[in-house]
Amino acid sequence: MMRQELLLILLTLFVVVADLATVNERKHRVINMTLVLFGLFTIAGFLPTTSGNLFGGMYNSTPLTTGMKNVLNIAMLIVMLQSVTWLVKPENITKATEYFILLFSTLIGMDYMISSGDFLMFYIGLELATIPATVLAAYDKTSNKSAEAGIKFIFSSALSSGFLLLGLSFIYGTTGSIYFEDIVQSFGNSTLQLLGFIFFLSGMGFKISLVPFHFWAADVYEGSPVNITAFLSVISKGAAVFILTILLYKVFHALQATWETLLYVLAVATMTIANLFAIRQDNLKRFMAFSSIAQAGFILLGIMGASQTGMTTVVYFVLIYVFTNLAAFGVISSISHHTGNETITSYNGLYRTNPMLSLTMMMALFSLAGIPPVAGFFGKFFLFTAVASQGYYILILIAVLNATVSLYYYLRVIKAMFIDKNDTPIAWFRSDNYTRISLIFCVTGVFVIGFLGFVYEYLYSLAGSL
Repeated sequence: MMRQELLLILLTLFVVVADLATVNERKHRVINMTLVLFGLFTIAGFLPTTSGNLFGGMYNSTPLTTGMKNVLNIAMLIVMLQSVTWLVKPENITKATEYFILLFSTLIGMDYMISSGDFLMFYIGLELATIPATVLAAYDKTSNKSAEAGIKFIFSSALSSGFLLLGLSFIYGTTGSIYFEDIVQSFGNSTLQLLGFIFFLSGMGFKISLVPFHFWAADVYEGSPVNITAFLSVISKGAAVFILTILLYKVFHALQATWETLLYVLAVATMTIANLFAIRQDNLKRFMAFSSIAQAGFILLGIMGASQTGMTTVVYFVLIYVFTNLAAFGVISSISHHTGNETITSYNGLYRTNPMLSLTMMMALFSLAGIPPVAGFFGKFFLFTAVASQGYYILILIAVLNATVSLYYYLRVIKAMFIDKNDTPIAWFRSDNYTRISLIFCVTGVFVIGFLGFVYEYLYSLAGSL
């Protein structure tokens, strides 16, 4: 039942022992072994497993939670593949194992959070996922920006935890329990409970970088190493979306009318403000930060579906988002590691020298914009369908207008690569095999998932186990 968490703990211990037993000149062998073992671990996640409760209901395992963990595992494997070029550099090779240990620690925390059956397990998992992530943001010790990103991440996380704990204390004080099954029986009849829920939602707003809780999110993304930015943008945000959706549907169902109104306001503010800021960006990491915030606004539409269909569209959209966003970050990461360029203007004329990277980036941006026939179109279509089932037609109109605005700034990058002139474009280089495998994996996912109807049907069957 806890197979994923136990295997991850064993894998983390293996990395620790392998690091102690290996001299610095052979650290690359530890990287290769870790990648192979994590690949096998990702495949093992799809093997049949049992459902049920442990520790008196603190830990729950269902087909849906297992499916969510598998989505995060796939994303983690892609991030690890894209990190190899950066890790084998002389300044990073001696601390490569620390990188994997921190990544696995965050993933263990996310798994516990998704399977939590009470707010104690939820909070322990949340902190276990957050604290190593702050260290990852400050991973580059020689960079002032990386140190600044780590400090800002810690401050944001502390503020988020303060909101969460205050909200949870109100909920515990009025219900007398921290167990989800007990809380749902006596929730929804108290002003203090409503206040507790608002504080809880505010704390989760920081984790997902919803407007107006997105303070310093762009600064953290810009200051962190590229691969850490990809991790924060996809895996960290995906885990927070999963647990928020589970708790809204499962624990706070009595306040559905209230949280749908709050999510309505948050969705409009997040999509609109993030899009307006994204238009002004030239640094690609800040650009992707605001793009990521805007995409979070779209995900809220699926959550408002408040049904088995709503849960399915959220997981389906996050799965597509994993392949799409990591395809874009794979290109940014490869170019950054080989040339040091991270601005849109430096991509001028990129198609002339690096056509495959340019085409991959174009495909990823089309998917983020929701242009058919790539998977991002189907993801947004199902989100709009889910929220339409609740009758929020004006919200759909606002979302469509925001999707049109986002198309403008995604096309800015495509225009730079394919149309803008540059006498000295980024010189041709060959990406390493790990990066190429990850990009092939992402491109395949972006093109195939939308057309394979059984993927949505499979996720729909999992959503029924909530």
